[in-house]
Amino acid sequence: MKTGLRNLITDVAGLTVGNASDTRLNSGVTAIVCDPPATAAVQVLGGAPGTRETDLLEPHNTVETVNGLVLSGGSAFGLDAASGAQAYLREQGKGFEVGPHRIPIIPAAILFDLINGGDKDWGRYPPYRDMGYQAAAAASEDFSIGTAGAGTGALTATFKGGLGSASAIVADGLTIGALVGANPMGTATIGSSRHFWAAPFEIGDEFGGLGMPSPLPSDATDLKIKFRDMSRGVSNTTIAVIATDAQLTKAEAKRLAIASHAGFARAIWPSHTPFDGDLVFALATGASGRKPTVDEFIDLCAAAASTMSRAIARGIYVAKPDDRDLMPAWTTADD
Repeated sequence: MKTGLRNLITDVAGLTVGNASDTRLNSGVTAIVCDPPATAAVQVLGGAPGTRETDLLEPHNTVETVNGLVLSGGSAFGLDAASGAQAYLREQGKGFEVGPHRIPIIPAAILFDLINGGDKDWGRYPPYRDMGYQAAAAASEDFSIGTAGAGTGALTATFKGGLGSASAIVADGLTIGALVGANPMGTATIGSSRHFWAAPFEIGDEFGGLGMPSPLPSDATDLKIKFRDMSRGVSNTTIAVIATDAQLTKAEAKRLAIASHAGFARAIWPSHTPFDGDLVFALATGASGRKPTVDEFIDLCAAAASTMSRAIARGIYVAKPDDRDLMPAWTTADD
């Protein structure tokens, strides 16, 4: 496989992404806009999810497509971000048509970044609705990763987390892309080293080119758990989007989301814990005009998992250091 032009989820035609961040708050929002609307599904495997409008994405329910998705920090407060993105898209005349009304369909998911060194004393109402509007308004094919958007205040057990993205073009020419806010309870690196668990899937040196350590460090399989004593609360969750330009049904999109969770397991140790709200949205824009054969769909699902792993590592690799950091940035850590 090779990456798309940008090595971002926006290599999937029909998608744009925007970020809004608040450095004082140490949190942010990422909005993904689908134009035209895209077939969507979701799979939740973490034990502590926070979501909006996910039930409608089940294959047996009526609405087939969405106008966008929102990933946000802020725990449950961050669910307000979807209302802001919805307001922006309504102003643009986008949405599900019901008589004279347009209702933008914007499912959302949140991660917990409340206890990360930022000032969360926002007064009566949290700022996430406004950030959701700003993120949707900023949506474009080029966007920042690392300490940006929903990844602004993200942490792992060993390093800063971040917003990651990656893309791949599979052998049959279809494109797959991933977008992820990496804030897991576990770690994306192997033991006490800086080597990423996702190393076997790296394309070029997109997250440092270190490969796998040889030999594996003695603590490779040790469980490094963020804030294990829980004195800082349940401060976790990795939320993501997997997207393709293939034509898929809602049921096939859900299978793509399920397959993408293997990318979490390949990049994070441990993943899908009772205190992570691990979730993957799937989007199929259909922009390629092609419906994959059975064999092509198998390859697409495999590529979804590897691309997700790469996106997780890239988000952590690109994260920028800050004086308030509770965890070091990968770039400033010792070898």
